Amino acid sequence: MYKTTALLIARLIFAGLFVMAASFKFAGMQTTADYIASAGFPAPLFLAWVAAFFEVGLALAFLTGAFFSEAALAAGVYVIFLAFAFHGPAHWEENEAEFGFFIDHFTFFAGLLFAAVHGPGRALALRWSLLPRAGAAPAL
Repeated sequence: MYKTTALLIARLIFAGLFVMAASFKFAGMQTTADYIASAGFPAPLFLAWVAAFFEVGLALAFLTGAFFSEAALAAGVYVIFLAFAFHGPAHWEENEAEFGFFIDHFTFFAGLLFAAVHGPGRALALRWSLLPRAGAAPAL
């Protein structure tokens, strides 16, 4: 029972973080676009919208369990990209706190990798997947 509870709590935490990130973007899309532009990316408003909808998709996958491992892997790539693009070494000299933000992304990445390998569990999970199940860790 504790494993099922832990998996459900972890899924809610992952989903909650991406819901929160998406809601901040939707509430201040131009602010998000300005931040993206400050990092030197082209078409920042378009990228802000893409990021917001991507985060909604991730949240749905974590909540439902559908395409869970794929979402966890995609989220991991996204989180590492964000670490380097917005908090990487070029930012550390002007603001030492950026190093901490950078490192935090790697702890999040580790959790996402663990989630990708172990899946959503059996409770309240659609368990749809594009990835092969052979050799996967036993479901809880």
